[in-house]
Amino acid sequence: MTETGESVGARDQGDAPRGPLWWTRRRSAVLDVVLALASGAECAAQGVPFARDAGVPVGLSVALGALAGLALVLRRRWPIAVVLVAIAVTPAQMGFLLGTVGLYTLAASEVPRRIIGLLAGMQGLGTLVVSAMELQRNVGRDDYGYDPPAWFVPLVSVLMSLGVTAPPVLLGLYAGARRRLVESLRERADGLERELSLLADRAEERAEWARNEERTRIAREMHDVVAHRVSLMVVHAAALQAVARKDPEKASRNAALIGDMGRQALTELRTMLGVLRAHEGKSTGSAQVPGGVSAGSVESERPLARVAEVAEVAAAAVVRGPAEGPGGPAESAEGLAGGSEESGGPCLRELDALVGQSRAAGMPVELSVEGEVRSYARRVEQTAYRVIQEALTNVHKHAAGARTRVRLARRAGEVAVLVENEAPTEGVRGAGLPSGGNGLVGMRERVAALGGGFVSGPTEAGGFRVSAVIPDRG
Repeated sequence: MTETGESVGARDQGDAPRGPLWWTRRRSAVLDVVLALASGAECAAQGVPFARDAGVPVGLSVALGALAGLALVLRRRWPIAVVLVAIAVTPAQMGFLLGTVGLYTLAASEVPRRIIGLLAGMQGLGTLVVSAMELQRNVGRDDYGYDPPAWFVPLVSVLMSLGVTAPPVLLGLYAGARRRLVESLRERADGLERELSLLADRAEERAEWARNEERTRIAREMHDVVAHRVSLMVVHAAALQAVARKDPEKASRNAALIGDMGRQALTELRTMLGVLRAHEGKSTGSAQVPGGVSAGSVESERPLARVAEVAEVAAAAVVRGPAEGPGGPAESAEGLAGGSEESGGPCLRELDALVGQSRAAGMPVELSVEGEVRSYARRVEQTAYRVIQEALTNVHKHAAGARTRVRLARRAGEVAVLVENEAPTEGVRGAGLPSGGNGLVGMRERVAALGGGFVSGPTEAGGFRVSAVIPDRG
């Protein structure tokens, strides 16, 4: 038989508290038992006049009536069967409570509407026939000589049939529609909650990914800014140690270069670290932007991106070095703190200065530039500059004093760079610089981020070659 909507809904909810047998809750079972007892008592009492009129034993009529009334306990499990029992006892003028509650439960269940309409019509038709026969018999017994019109009995019979059948059916349909609406809203709310939870998880993953990307970017920038300059400082210190007694004048120049480079490196590091601390102070006195979110709080949520920008700008100061004169480091610090957009970071025009620093450190470097002067995107020029800078730094670390060739090819739509050094000269003492193995990795990541190609490896002559082709899609 067909289950009610409440039973179906409770069955779908695996975590719902279960009652005895098919009931979902204990109070539902208690209510059905009470209604069944009341219906059984009603049908048993109505079985007495039926036994007298039909000429059957009273005990049998009462027992059958009580059994039919007790069938109401099955209304949630088999609502159609309960209504059929109510229709069956209608000719015996039994089961008013049984029929009313049964029709309500049937209309509120998930039974198709055509079946509800059919059974309600059968119940109404049975009530109409029984009411008409009883009224006709009672009117014929009138001792006062009242002769009602012909329409009286049919009209009263129809009204009684509708009054017994229509209210429980309409109320049951309303209760079923309301329950389905609530279930639909609950499902939509659960779906929205799951979607919001999924979106929150994805947002957290994206935020973590963005933080990791910014940390990686900052690590590359600080490595490029600091490692190159410190490497040159170590090379000059080694040269200073070698000529300290033989050529005091040259030793003095090397000491001055080391001092300038050290001050500039400290200035750049201090500026980068200061950005991480400055965002906390800015967030307290920032102005409000539309939507109730302060501009300072929005900016303070991305201090790593600000450090990355500062690191890019700091790299521009590497190529200037002592050529800036006495005010060089101070002006560089002002540029770092004041704004990265105006400085723009290193570019290919500063390659001569970069190569000059390596030559000043005693490395024979040959620079060749091919192609017409072109303007490339900012990231393309910075990446090409970084590759050359890191390649020269590696030569200082691993092949001090080796002859090096730097080639830059300006092409339509791309930039090609090549840095190749010969095998280190025998007997030349290296600078003793440590290597963390991050230089080549950082170069490859930079080039790959722009969709270019990067190749590095030893040459047949015992040297090392680094080459990259960087497309310009700007």
